[in-house]
Amino acid sequence: MVTRRSFAALAALGAGSVLAAPGLPPSPLPTKPLLRALSVLPLNAETPAHLLDEPFTSAPHMFVRNNGLLPTSTDPSGWGLNIDGEACLRPRRFSLAELRTQFEAHTYALTIECGGNGRAEFHPPVPGNQWTTGAVSCARWTGVRLGDLLNAVGMTSDAVYVAYYGRDRHLSGDPAKVVISRGVPVAKAEQPETLVAWAMNDAPIPPLHGGPLRLVAGGWPGSVSGKWLHRLAIRDRVHDGPKMGGHSYRVPCEPVQPGAEVPAEEMCIIEAMPVKSLITHPASGVRHRLAGPLAVRGHAWAGERAVARMFLSADYGQTWQRAALDEPVNRLAWQRFHGEVRFTRPGYYEVWARAEDDHGVAQPMLVPGWNPKGYLNNACHRIAVQVV
Repeated sequence: MVTRRSFAALAALGAGSVLAAPGLPPSPLPTKPLLRALSVLPLNAETPAHLLDEPFTSAPHMFVRNNGLLPTSTDPSGWGLNIDGEACLRPRRFSLAELRTQFEAHTYALTIECGGNGRAEFHPPVPGNQWTTGAVSCARWTGVRLGDLLNAVGMTSDAVYVAYYGRDRHLSGDPAKVVISRGVPVAKAEQPETLVAWAMNDAPIPPLHGGPLRLVAGGWPGSVSGKWLHRLAIRDRVHDGPKMGGHSYRVPCEPVQPGAEVPAEEMCIIEAMPVKSLITHPASGVRHRLAGPLAVRGHAWAGERAVARMFLSADYGQTWQRAALDEPVNRLAWQRFHGEVRFTRPGYYEVWARAEDDHGVAQPMLVPGWNPKGYLNNACHRIAVQVV
């Protein structure tokens, strides 16, 4: 069980100048000096919650998730996208210029969250990057709808999955090894918000975030939004690429006891992410004067669903008050919330946030069902407040 002390310690990671994960150096990225480095090979870094306060996530504040090494070159001039596979009727290669000129461009704000965001809170502990709260973003992505590309090449009636291949390099150095190749069912690929994108926030996608071309499938784990995209395969089966099988991006099909060993055949692929929220202001560890209210704001999201209601608590979940909640700018974008809390006497407090989606499903107050890889932790976020 996660104790109150561990929650407070976790909240304190977002406070003031505490910008490095325990036992690890600050970010080695000169363009992202305020991120927390979780690993260097491969490079993974998360964003302190208070740096995600902006309406759309900027490149300096966007988390970094890699499975391998960056491509040796990301020159857009020679970049192309091959579309093929068993269920592709007319395999074809598109240059980046052709994608830009032959198809209508669309822009959507899309929430991308690592499936392992919140892994550090699971007990017993599980292996993998020990993300706390900062492996989430919502930027404005511009590109061609994947569905338009699928229409251009045609699919057979038995098409099931659309898989991606990127140009990232395997940690072993073996050029024949694919680092990660995942994808989405055809129904998700054909959603209008699923993009093959070349721009982020009205600028070319930075190489660190998959430029010059990447897949963006909002509302599902970030691992399906393949970076450095150079090939799409239309499959007549559920894709079987690296990081698709075993325990990768899968959870037990049925609830299991914490610490249990779960056979691979009893694991199910993660699809839509669960309802979740994040307090982005104030930063955890804030000192607040008793005389006035504390303004609180943040973002909430719910995978394929919309967030319908938002609540705040300043007494460890004993009572809750409604917070104002903005509509999303488009489907699959996060939603802004804001409210105020008051305190009756000085001391240490925690402000908790809880979102509820449009199907009546709310965030749990504690870490939800344990799983071998620490995925889908959508427990209520909380910040530490010292009232003086």
